[in-house]
Amino acid sequence: MLWVKAFHIIAMVCWFAGLFYLPRLFVYHAGAEDQPGRDRFKTMERKLYRGIATPSMIITVALGLWLIGYNPAGYFSQGWLHAKLLLVAVLVAYHIYCGHLVKVFADDTNGRSHVFYRWFNEFPVLILIAVVILVTVKPF
Repeated sequence: MLWVKAFHIIAMVCWFAGLFYLPRLFVYHAGAEDQPGRDRFKTMERKLYRGIATPSMIITVALGLWLIGYNPAGYFSQGWLHAKLLLVAVLVAYHIYCGHLVKVFADDTNGRSHVFYRWFNEFPVLILIAVVILVTVKPF
């Protein structure tokens, strides 16, 4: 079980690295003024989303379910897990929306400014703080 937990945490760190960096790329992409720069950001965004963030998300969720599988009755009787799973679902939705934004930028149809993406970039930080507190403190 400890090996599964260790790899779950490693995958989660990789997933969050992608979720922190991808919106930062959107910030720079939205401000890019030349076509070679925009094309470079398209490549970086696609590779980060498909090559790192999405596989890390899948592994994180799979290993999390594996961990719950060790003692489902015990875990599901704890309120903190329900809150964590809700936050993970919100984070998966955020991830999918980031994929939509990768396509929006790839199609050159972005209509938002770099300021929007600067705020958008902060959302996963809030989820991370809440999840770490729930898992560590187990307040309910």
